[in-house]
Amino acid sequence: MAEKILDEAIEPPKLKLSKSGEAAADLKVNETQKSNGSSTEWTPSSWTTKPIKQDVIYDDRGAVNKALAKLERLPPIVTPTEIIRLRNSLRDVALGKAFLLQGGDCAELFDYCEDNAIDSKIKLLLQMSLVLIYGAYKPVVRIARMAGQFAKPRSSPTEMYEGREIPSFRGDILNGYDVKERTPDPARLVSAYFHSATTLNYIRASLASGIADLHAPLEWELGHVKDEKIKAQYIRIVDNITDSLRFMKTVGADSPSSGLESVDLYTSHEGLLLEYEQSLTRRLRHPPSHPSLQHPSTSPSSQLNGRPEPSTDGKGWYNTSAHFLWIGDRTRQLTGAHVEYFRGLENPIGIKVGPTMTSGELVSLLDILNPTKSIGKITLITRYGEHKITSLLPSHIRAVRESGHIVVWQCDPMHGNTKSTPSGVKTRQFSSILSEVGSALRIHREEGSFLGGVHLELTGEAVTECVGGSEGLTEGDLGVNYTTYCDPRLNEKQALELAFLVAGHYREEGGR
Repeated sequence: MAEKILDEAIEPPKLKLSKSGEAAADLKVNETQKSNGSSTEWTPSSWTTKPIKQDVIYDDRGAVNKALAKLERLPPIVTPTEIIRLRNSLRDVALGKAFLLQGGDCAELFDYCEDNAIDSKIKLLLQMSLVLIYGAYKPVVRIARMAGQFAKPRSSPTEMYEGREIPSFRGDILNGYDVKERTPDPARLVSAYFHSATTLNYIRASLASGIADLHAPLEWELGHVKDEKIKAQYIRIVDNITDSLRFMKTVGADSPSSGLESVDLYTSHEGLLLEYEQSLTRRLRHPPSHPSLQHPSTSPSSQLNGRPEPSTDGKGWYNTSAHFLWIGDRTRQLTGAHVEYFRGLENPIGIKVGPTMTSGELVSLLDILNPTKSIGKITLITRYGEHKITSLLPSHIRAVRESGHIVVWQCDPMHGNTKSTPSGVKTRQFSSILSEVGSALRIHREEGSFLGGVHLELTGEAVTECVGGSEGLTEGDLGVNYTTYCDPRLNEKQALELAFLVAGHYREEGGR
């Protein structure tokens, strides 16, 4: 009897799933959409009434309910204050007052949640931003593809393995790379949350402990970079900064409140799994720095496109899984589920713009996602490929300008330049990556615009995944240290080379 009473006493309470969560769970198990009639009202679950791409269907409804109920109960990973601070910084980028550096792994793995892997990426982003600040004479906004980039869109949901069809690997948040772990598991959604929170906790602790202190930039270590020219360039920049800091200290300008000991580093991922994103979408109070309070003219006076009414309670809908999310090129359908979900968020958001995007579609997306034309709310991440950018980017720049939207223009030189070797290994030619960035810089200048940032897949490790660069990697070298589970990434040396290219452009332009 005593054992029975004890068992009953310690039985954990069952978590109740919200109505929004039930709508998502229905779709994820039964693959049936709920009709909302002709209503255009936005809610965190209104996406479940729209056609969806890159969807996943789970086998176990009970497991889905349990995972989503758990996520709904967990605290936010990021806060509205941080989100709006980034949004205001991106406003500066859109106005040409700052530069955006965004980078990290193609597909983050749960195994990357360890200090060495996180440190190497933080230090590389700090090194690149130092080079860009020195070259462009502008503040750099840093966003990492970290702490949540666990899902990847795939061209096919299945693949052939030893004569049988199995589910494709779609990121650790859904299934495992091992063929025995390919069945989508909703418990991984909760695991993704904890890996994201742990990674961001370590990032915050590292920044608070002085990892970004400008007084010691040589402690960021060039790690695997052996190229003497790159080392010399970097050390020259560090020496100049050190001299400037010494002067500031002499005149009393180097105070503890000067902001030289730390930086902001924000997190981002593609908002692909809407059941996960919805579960971490919360109605929270706006911070005092919210654009509606700082720039009233950019706030709506009435409901637009079914977007939530202007706040009467001082609150808004925030995705608290990351500071910044983007819509992929495969999920940007105007009437699709992803656009429907994203249009209600307070977060700054990105849109991947590929070769199939027409100017009309692009403007329509901007009108849906940012009907109030809030400056810098939207980042357009162009990914055309080196041979297509010249014919596509100019018309997109003109269409956006004529629409009245002021956006952040960001170049992703990675995804449009992926190829496979004769043996089937995916790689990217470094010269193609440099070419697309160089073309973007030139075209924006010719169109009276400016490139606001770059979006890169990179790692601080000495991987051999992209061929070319000053070290002359060839396709024969790919097997030396090819560790990606998805797309090829720039290594530390190649990433710094790219940063020097962009910095050099702005130096030549006189810090334009």
